[in-house]
Amino acid sequence: METILSRKIIIFLYLLLAFVYISGLFIPLMEFDSAQHATMAMRMYLKNDFIHLFKGFDEYLDKPHMHFWLAALSFKIFGVTQWAYRLPALLFTFIGAFSTYKLAKEFYGIKAGHIASLIFLSTQAIILANHDVRTDAVLTGASIFAIWQWVKYLNYEKLIYAILGAVGTGIAFSTKGQLAIFFIGSMLLCFVLYNRKWKAVFNWKVLVGIMTFLITCIPMLYAYYQQFDMFPGKVVNGQTNVSGIKFIFWDQSFNRLTGSGFKSNNTDHFFFFHTLLWAFLPWAFIAYVAIFDRTKQFINIKFRYQNNLEFLTVGGFWLIMLIINMSKSKLPHYMNSLLPVLAVLLSGYLVYLYENSKNKTLKILLGIQYFTVIIGSILAIILITVVFPLPNILLVLLYIILFILLIYALFKKQEIVSKTLLISVLFAVFVNFSLNTQFYPNLLKYQAGINMATIIEKEGININDVYILDKEYSWSLNFYTKRETPGIATSELENYKGKWLFVYDRDIDKLKSQNIKWQKSYETQYFRITRLSLKFLNPKTREDTLKKAYLLQIN
Repeated sequence: METILSRKIIIFLYLLLAFVYISGLFIPLMEFDSAQHATMAMRMYLKNDFIHLFKGFDEYLDKPHMHFWLAALSFKIFGVTQWAYRLPALLFTFIGAFSTYKLAKEFYGIKAGHIASLIFLSTQAIILANHDVRTDAVLTGASIFAIWQWVKYLNYEKLIYAILGAVGTGIAFSTKGQLAIFFIGSMLLCFVLYNRKWKAVFNWKVLVGIMTFLITCIPMLYAYYQQFDMFPGKVVNGQTNVSGIKFIFWDQSFNRLTGSGFKSNNTDHFFFFHTLLWAFLPWAFIAYVAIFDRTKQFINIKFRYQNNLEFLTVGGFWLIMLIINMSKSKLPHYMNSLLPVLAVLLSGYLVYLYENSKNKTLKILLGIQYFTVIIGSILAIILITVVFPLPNILLVLLYIILFILLIYALFKKQEIVSKTLLISVLFAVFVNFSLNTQFYPNLLKYQAGINMATIIEKEGININDVYILDKEYSWSLNFYTKRETPGIATSELENYKGKWLFVYDRDIDKLKSQNIKWQKSYETQYFRITRLSLKFLNPKTREDTLKKAYLLQIN
């Protein structure tokens, strides 16, 4: 089997990437979404209630159940830890990498398989999604698995592929709702239209697939029915007669498209085009070259069918990007499921350039990667040396070894595609291992809930005596104390003398105005780390950006 990279180099790169992903398992959980989702899953586990979804004290009707079920199951097996929460995401990322490898191999042959998988695993947003874990890692892995299996069905018309494709689609749908169907369906529509696979579409095996999809969704639909549809008088998000089943099949995605129910609408219709520039690093710039070159190729042939071309990745990219950019609700991680498809597209493009000796274009792409790697490495070194103090000597030695490997690859003479792949993956490894072991652990020290949980344990405070003010949630406090912290209204505080109250600095004046006193207190500094600023990143001015949270013993 001929590959562009040697087998030893491929295995070496996979091991280095595994090293990065494993290092991300042990980073403290990030507020808000990651810690919030972990706390919601922890509630399922602690109460042994896998039917009802709650966000703090309120019933939750947004993301469906699969992500929370998987995390709760992991807690049941391994206990409530940050790495147990992340384990299902890591598993589905590996499923996604394998599926990306197989789909690239199906379209472009053995040379493209490992290239696509390595591109996918070294992509910045995919690595980030495995420590800042939300629903996206499970969604991405299930979606690309489903696309691969459905493509296999459309090519070979074997029932097993339709069944597996339907299972993958059902898991994706049970993780994120209609967005999963949109991503998977858009890709397959482009494939069917270009390859004229109508015979496979109008086949009884597709009906079996649809039935399998519905069966896969039954647990999620049953849970929604039990929590919402059975109780039409229940008030959810200020409304009654709320159907969970109708929500997941219709309201969820259309609310996002229209911005209904969201505090702010994003009217930037190029949002995901520029988000891709960081989300798909270190491959973003050459990916755009590949996208536009492939698009131009299809325009030149007037989209006529050619046996050596596939339209799933190019057409799917444009269809998805055009529609999600029209949505009023936009967040960067909404496009994560597109990234394995882009990895397949880019791998096929690189193989095409390699096999057709397009050395001029390859040299331009290599030059782009040199620029990306050099600028990115400088920024990473600043983050791990200037922003926060360097860690222990062992980690410093590992950073130096990884950096030396990257420098060696930059100067080593080798075939252009091999060099492009090698320096890009080594760059991703150096940057993300450094961030996972130095930048993020230091950054996450500025989360009030985690710090207060440490104080509670250190000072021997009875956790059952700790409360929060009203609904001032601290998801990290809940998770790291393994408890849903009860809330107290300000008017009731006089009945809780001797108890401990967790509050933010913005609440202190409110307590004083109502003559609430406390006999003992602990404090910690915090910063909203999802909104980094240069002033915070600069150690000299950081103190001015910090706020305080308190643990007060009510007098």
